Amino acid sequence: MPTPEEPVPFGRRFRHGMRTYRAAISIFVLAAGALLTLLAVGYFTPLSASYPFSAINGATNPPSGPNYNLVFIIAGPIVIIVGAYLVGAYFTARRRFEHLMLTKSKAEFLRNIPELEKLLWDLTPADELRYDQKLSELRLRR
Repeated sequence: MPTPEEPVPFGRRFRHGMRTYRAAISIFVLAAGALLTLLAVGYFTPLSASYPFSAINGATNPPSGPNYNLVFIIAGPIVIIVGAYLVGAYFTARRRFEHLMLTKSKAEFLRNIPELEKLLWDLTPADELRYDQKLSELRLRR
């Protein structure tokens, strides 16, 4: 009689999802920061009189409520910096990983194993599978 499998904990599923969709998440964070900064610029510049910003500013700065544009001017550039770091780190690691995986030489691949394993921390689980496949193709043990 087969034993029932235990469900995977939420934390592990969450981390796996974050690693799987790392590129999309980093681009989303960068775009969100750009949007927040654009909203702040649209409020504090003469652009506030133009149509899209005048309608948006009515919602972000209601007469009887807080002015959210003050938060946007602080949070927007910070989120852009974080998003730019995430995008840059991912695509730099991706480019370097692809370059290192192209090698046909077993000796060169052995020299690059520490760097490849370091790069895998910034990449997706599918890249780990490609790395394992390359190890088995070159008949190396992990």
